[in-house]
Amino acid sequence: MQIGAIFSQGDSGTDADKIRHFAHAVESAGFDHLMAYDHVLGAAHDRLDGGRFGSFPTPPYTAEHTFHEILVLFSHLAAITSTLELVTSVLVLPQRQTPVVAKQLATLDLLSGGRVRLAVGVGWNWAEYESLGADFDARTDVLDEQIDVLRALWTEPLVTFSGRYHALDRVGINPLPARPIPIMMGTKASPAALRRVVRTADGWMPLLLPGIDPVDLATGVTRLRQIATDEGRDPATLPIHGRVYLGDGWQREVEQAVELGFSHLSIGVNRIANPGLGLDFHLDALLAVQPEVAGITA
Repeated sequence: MQIGAIFSQGDSGTDADKIRHFAHAVESAGFDHLMAYDHVLGAAHDRLDGGRFGSFPTPPYTAEHTFHEILVLFSHLAAITSTLELVTSVLVLPQRQTPVVAKQLATLDLLSGGRVRLAVGVGWNWAEYESLGADFDARTDVLDEQIDVLRALWTEPLVTFSGRYHALDRVGINPLPARPIPIMMGTKASPAALRRVVRTADGWMPLLLPGIDPVDLATGVTRLRQIATDEGRDPATLPIHGRVYLGDGWQREVEQAVELGFSHLSIGVNRIANPGLGLDFHLDALLAVQPEVAGITA
């Protein structure tokens, strides 16, 4: 299992030296990857009042929270690191233009030496979608088609594609990436969501909040693997990238990830439960537990 660090966007601040230090420090400590969340726009509290927030009881992020544009951030961090993989969790793909994302990720993957791993999802912030001119209600169907378009643009010099949301006629993103960029899908654990993972994605990133989501992690994993078997896909072809937030009992959660056969695990501080702690606090917490995590997962 590969172990990575969660980069807390909302607590990252704007001190470039501290951000670079965070990346250098987790790489030097032996973490395999750095995971970061994606939002382009935050909204005012009163803009979000009374709305839907997925599993969250209240909006997890607003305009008051710092969010560096994730692909620009990763481009910067790729240039100052050498082994650290960079993982999106999750890139809210349906609110972005697909060919632009294909071009950005192909460039980043080439220049970083293949150190990008992509996890995509549909997000929760309808105000963000609206402001970006994207259709929030169609986001699930858009995402499925986007994955097909990304793969075509990454593998074919010229792409012709006619879909419900995309029309491409003999166009390409030259240069192509040097390898197939894996696309994980970040979802909850409903049967419908997991069927989409099985049919479309290269792996699953569970987005389950303990005590809030009705399906627990172990049940979700069992369900995913059963659906894969039913759909005629070998469950071994679906790696799972999980996460553990530090707090009481975190060691047992890491042990569970090992028992469930996860391929990747990201470790971090839950900033929603512990807001405003700052990037230094997050880094110190990660460095303090890294040896113990390595011992559990060895």
